[in-house]
Amino acid sequence: MDRTIGNPLSWTARQFVRGSTHMAATTAEIGGRADAAPVGEDDLAELTLGDLRASLRLGFEDLMASRADALFLCLLYPVLGLCLVVASLTHSLAPLIFPLLSGFVLVGPLAALGLYEMSRQRERGERISWGSAFDVLVSPAFGAILVLGLYLVGLLVVWLISARMIYAATMGPGAPDSLLAFLGDTLTTPEGWTMIVVGMGVGFLFAVAVLATAIVSFPLLLDRNVGVPNAVVTSVRVTARNPKIVLTWGLIVAVGLFLGALPALVGLAIVLPVLGHASWHLYRRAVRPAPAA
Repeated sequence: MDRTIGNPLSWTARQFVRGSTHMAATTAEIGGRADAAPVGEDDLAELTLGDLRASLRLGFEDLMASRADALFLCLLYPVLGLCLVVASLTHSLAPLIFPLLSGFVLVGPLAALGLYEMSRQRERGERISWGSAFDVLVSPAFGAILVLGLYLVGLLVVWLISARMIYAATMGPGAPDSLLAFLGDTLTTPEGWTMIVVGMGVGFLFAVAVLATAIVSFPLLLDRNVGVPNAVVTSVRVTARNPKIVLTWGLIVAVGLFLGALPALVGLAIVLPVLGHASWHLYRRAVRPAPAA
């Protein structure tokens, strides 16, 4: 069915008003709808490398079906990333540039919510546009999604604090004289390499925590609204059942975001939609559909 959006600013404002009103009704459902089909062990599938390839292919097809809409949505992220980099340089926070950029991995599932919704609607044969992404705001699971999103934001904050502490412990508490001086000290001193190794190790642990708890939890809430506890536990169970495949997916996401960030972050506008749509299709392969009512 065609949907008239009209002026984008006024339409977006109306969506946020609807979402705020809807939030009051969904707060009580953070634990899930009473009639939502629970996710049992038999609902989980064994994943293969073929599932990863198929998910990426279908994600690319979703992007091609709504190129302008998905690219418009994802332009926000490279712009935001560039603003963060500029802010770091302006305020002598050069040691936090890499942690800030790598933070995209930690909040990736939250950033891709609109793309999940677009893939879900296209899967159902509905006509989609960039406005389809905002239907998340009126989802019955909006309250649960918000709680799970705050968890990811909290992890991002803890990661940035940890990165700053690692820098202070290895390079000293003072700010570097300049970005070039910071890069020189990082790459040419034992303290710098210690910071790199420790920082990458700690960052890996944060990334694994996000991967294990969010690989299917956000799509699952959109699809079945089983509640935050069930969604997170299901995600952890998918990871435990398919550790190599899940870690491979995490590597694909990390490499994709890294390559997308190289050309002044502009590539993220292409990489993010593909990965976001693909994540929905990977969820479809990891968790079998709920039985028909």
